[in-house]
Amino acid sequence: MFLHIGNGENVRKSEVIGIFDLDTATVSKVTQKYINKNEKEGNIDYSDSDLPRSFILIEKNKKYKIKLSRISSSGLIARFENKEIIDFI
Repeated sequence: MFLHIGNGENVRKSEVIGIFDLDTATVSKVTQKYINKNEKEGNIDYSDSDLPRSFILIEKNKKYKIKLSRISSSGLIARFENKEIIDFI
């Protein structure tokens, strides 16, 4: 099974380690360092012009990679669990 993470991109559900909200997860210095390290190493993928709202940590071929998404973490989690959600503005 696949998880659609936006902008026509899909990842295998079996490769997903975690789905995180960018605003709340990056409050931690440890998470900030991890993201910065992966950015320097070229392990972050984002192919959209909108601001990312979440990130997905995946493991593929025994390597970790971060995928940024403009879809909220709650939206991605609902997709992962095959639940439908309604966003209120």
